[in-house]
Amino acid sequence: MSPAARGRPRFPLSLRRNPPAWHRQAPTWQAASPRLIGAALKRAQARPAGNWYVLGPSAAVRGDAGYGATIAGTEIVAWRAADGTLLAGPGACPHLGAALAKAPVRCGTLVCPWHGLALDGAPFAGWSPYPAHDDGVLAWVRLDAPGGEEPLDAPAVPRRPPAAVSLATVYTGTGVCEPEDIVANRLDPWHGAWFHPYSFVDLTVVDDGQESDVLTVHVSFKLARRLVVPVTAEFTAPGPRTVVMRITEGEGIGSVVETHATPLGTGRDGRPRTRVVEAVVAASERPGFALARSAAPLLRPLVRRAAGRLWQDDLAYAERRFALRSTGRFPG
Repeated sequence: MSPAARGRPRFPLSLRRNPPAWHRQAPTWQAASPRLIGAALKRAQARPAGNWYVLGPSAAVRGDAGYGATIAGTEIVAWRAADGTLLAGPGACPHLGAALAKAPVRCGTLVCPWHGLALDGAPFAGWSPYPAHDDGVLAWVRLDAPGGEEPLDAPAVPRRPPAAVSLATVYTGTGVCEPEDIVANRLDPWHGAWFHPYSFVDLTVVDDGQESDVLTVHVSFKLARRLVVPVTAEFTAPGPRTVVMRITEGEGIGSVVETHATPLGTGRDGRPRTRVVEAVVAASERPGFALARSAAPLLRPLVRRAAGRLWQDDLAYAERRFALRSTGRFPG
């Protein structure tokens, strides 16, 4: 038995006694200092990303058709080579500019639907591929022109539980904001029990990250009004567009929630769009988790639905922050 398993409580659930009403919980507004959150955001923005952007879920890029996206105003198509390798390049055909999103793929070759021009991932007639990376959960693409940084050979993928003993799923959503608004939201754990009372209770920030650069919280995931799962979690920002929450004590030690903010470009209304790509990688040493993994096709939609409910609120937070910033009314 591992040390983590020996220190793990026998029962992961707790029964809260006389939980206070929502409006009677301890206020957190004084601790959630705009200056403190802003400083954490600046530290994240100073870290290199090597021009790598999360394209989307790895499973979304298939071997039978192109997967289209626009990142930082750049039209992109991604697909699979015959051996499953992730390929990516400009999303317009070099012949007459046809959109290659959803173009058919035959034997690893992307075929333009207008005139049949075939692209196998090698440079052709001014069309040049982009570096791409598949980490098994997420697909990444490197865009040096909009990134403007010193390029890195591969993205800095956060440490995750081994795929053989974990369950992973990915949520995506889009907001009218910029990546910094998404990151700032995640670097504000103080809002959790107030803004998401249906999911979190008893949240206490035990390290605000000023010295350690790691935000540490005690929080309980709510299963019912009194039934909860208490854990300790750490929030870190390894890059300018990524925040990672990792469970360090309680049920699911080592499980991570990675939030990646990918700038898409400007919408028709002239305002920016940012896509949230959130990977939930859950793990547990409890024997019953193997059964849960076997039911992954049923569980993944439920996990995505739970993440979507949280992000319905958090995108409103991020969009409000952007609206205030863009009009000079943000207090930070």
